[in-house]
Amino acid sequence: MKRQSLWILLAILAMPLGLPAFAAEGEAAPAPAAAAPPALAPSAPAIEWKSLPSEQQQLLRGHERDWATLPPARQQALARGAQRWLQMNPEQREQARERFQTWRALPEERRELIRRRWEQFQRLDPQSQALVRENFRAFAQLPPWQRRALRRRWLQATPEQRAHMRERLEARRERRRELH
Repeated sequence: MKRQSLWILLAILAMPLGLPAFAAEGEAAPAPAAAAPPALAPSAPAIEWKSLPSEQQQLLRGHERDWATLPPARQQALARGAQRWLQMNPEQREQARERFQTWRALPEERRELIRRRWEQFQRLDPQSQALVRENFRAFAQLPPWQRRALRRRWLQATPEQRAHMRERLEARRERRRELH
């Protein structure tokens, strides 16, 4: 799994988006309804419209007519999203609106790429997900000029150079582990 998490980190570095790729653990990550919801077990139970709290029904009223025909996993995702929205403060809601507008402005090919990367991330074991989050946080703390330079180096690198970069990153990580 180490190789896979490295690949995802490097893919994130190559993604010149203003959107965070993954939310940090414990942070609310308001995903717009149009974004790919996390995969649920195929046996997720359907939700009766009447069983939703009135606040969620109000938020989801645009789906009321077709609610019963939505796949149970989609119902679950919409209900979770509505619950997250209701728990946000006004500043978080404004950030969510801005992210949604940014998402909608992206070309469909770009959104599909992000969806695929999210699905890859979701398939990782929890330890690998934590490693990707940690690496992303470290990358996000770099000054913008340094992030741009790293992205540019990655995008201009040949497959052999990228493999070498991955090896160096893994060796650096191993040395850090040995020191701790």
